[in-house]
Amino acid sequence: MASKKGKEEEVKRPVLGRPGNNLSMGIVGLPNVGKSTLFNVLTKLSVPAENYPFCTIDPSDARVNVPDERYEWLVNHFKPASQVPAALSITDIAGLIRGASTGQGLGNAFLSHIRAVDGIFHVCRVFDEADVTHVEGEIDPVRDLEIIMEELIIKDLEVVNGIKDKTERELKVKKDKVKQAEFEVYTKLAEVLNDKKQVRLVDWKAADIDVINSLQLLTAKPAVYLVNMSKADYIRKGNKFLGKIKAWVDKNGGEPMVPVCGALETMFLDMNADEMKKFVEENKVGTSIPKIISTGYHSLQLIHFFTCGTDEVKCWTLRAGAKAPQAAGVIHTDFERGFVCAEVMKYEEYKELGSESAVKAAGKYKQEGRNYVVNDGDMIFFKANTVGLDKKK
Repeated sequence: MASKKGKEEEVKRPVLGRPGNNLSMGIVGLPNVGKSTLFNVLTKLSVPAENYPFCTIDPSDARVNVPDERYEWLVNHFKPASQVPAALSITDIAGLIRGASTGQGLGNAFLSHIRAVDGIFHVCRVFDEADVTHVEGEIDPVRDLEIIMEELIIKDLEVVNGIKDKTERELKVKKDKVKQAEFEVYTKLAEVLNDKKQVRLVDWKAADIDVINSLQLLTAKPAVYLVNMSKADYIRKGNKFLGKIKAWVDKNGGEPMVPVCGALETMFLDMNADEMKKFVEENKVGTSIPKIISTGYHSLQLIHFFTCGTDEVKCWTLRAGAKAPQAAGVIHTDFERGFVCAEVMKYEEYKELGSESAVKAAGKYKQEGRNYVVNDGDMIFFKANTVGLDKKK
């Protein structure tokens, strides 16, 4: 019973990060670990991927479709005139080096680019290739992870100490309950960061979350670790560093870790369907890209619901835990303001029964009110009263 309660509490824990549905992941790592190569594959866009430490100076942005078998089934079922899958924004950020937090390399500019995204694809390199130099010399992914984490913590500490000192000076001039509460959060943040801990890995009170979110701290952002392997290691599903990386990741929050081979993914792009099928069957490996995109999407606490019909099947992205009126507002703000109810079908039940009428006949078609928490994969039709809303603006 205790473990069940713990799970419920974990679900209810406030989420760090800016609220919203249009969130983005940034690809981060040291120079020459394969960031831009993976970005090219993820987006099928051409950004520089040459062998220089700072070849990516300005971030490149793109939106990629989030793979979802449920969406594909609904499209095949309804055969709509319009199809709109869920999407994830991805930013390619240039490589950080040791000392980036103090301006080494192009560090300060790159750290500001990380601040602008909502989550991090953290690329670490385990492939050894003489033609692709490593900025630190030898291959050591755990050292690389430590370097990046240290630079992010140092930069966060700089931000926290700045706002903490400013608030302390203001409180000496004039007492203020709100500022005092903020100062206490800043003080705890400084203690956490001085202890070399990442902000997202600490349990925060609900009242602290808004204060922390306003700072856009780098270590508050969720991370997905992408382990870039050689073709040979990826095919044989092994590398001497994998266990060490897994141990480091587990020690530092246990967030998702996805093996990938940038060279192989690039090769897949040049193959036709038959060639790729043959390669996959012969080598018993496939692309990691769908898993990377889906893992990044869900690490941001994003889900999506469906609106379906012969005119359109569309995924609507929503923050996990949002209620029906907020979901209606994703479609149109007037639908949230004039929300009446949400008529909901579960995807699994619709697929099993085959039609809306069959779902209704089985008593599975539900009418939900304002307090209904939308689930990933819900099929929803909203009813709203928008009459007179313009006058209330």
